[in-house]
Amino acid sequence: MNKKTIPKKIIKDVLIVAFGVLIMWTGVQAVFGTQNPFYVVASGSMVPVLEKNDVIIVQGNEPFEGIQKGDVIVFDRPSDHDKVIVHRVASIINDDPKTLRTQGDANSASIPGTDFPITEEEYLGKVVYAIPQIGYVTEFLKPPLNYVLMSVIVGIMVIKQITNKKNKN
Repeated sequence: MNKKTIPKKIIKDVLIVAFGVLIMWTGVQAVFGTQNPFYVVASGSMVPVLEKNDVIIVQGNEPFEGIQKGDVIVFDRPSDHDKVIVHRVASIINDDPKTLRTQGDANSASIPGTDFPITEEEYLGKVVYAIPQIGYVTEFLKPPLNYVLMSVIVGIMVIKQITNKKNKN
């Protein structure tokens, strides 16, 4: 009985790619000081500064105590922490402990339970950069299409290794 095994070169290539991605992601997290430094804007509440599908880069190393009125920040919704919000600091409600009220630029007022009270517990980071409309790529790469794409890439790598091996024989 002839057993087919996966060539060591294929395993090595897959491990190198996986390890490289892991190292890069860990480095990005360390530099930006947050578990996820990239978010896609999901609503129009910050128009015209941030449009839906813009990708924002968040600096988690920016201390909460340094946040001022006018800064655009990312935070968990205070009422139940079930949603990440990106809004501008409209006012500092209290200094001890520091508590903020935010508001979307396109919103007529702050929304209780969403925009305030924001404490250090809800704070994720300060928006430091926005890349317009790159978020459309994430829409394209949502499941199941991302799994199909990854399978195709791995399949191409395997086929390439097999055909290279046959050509050398």
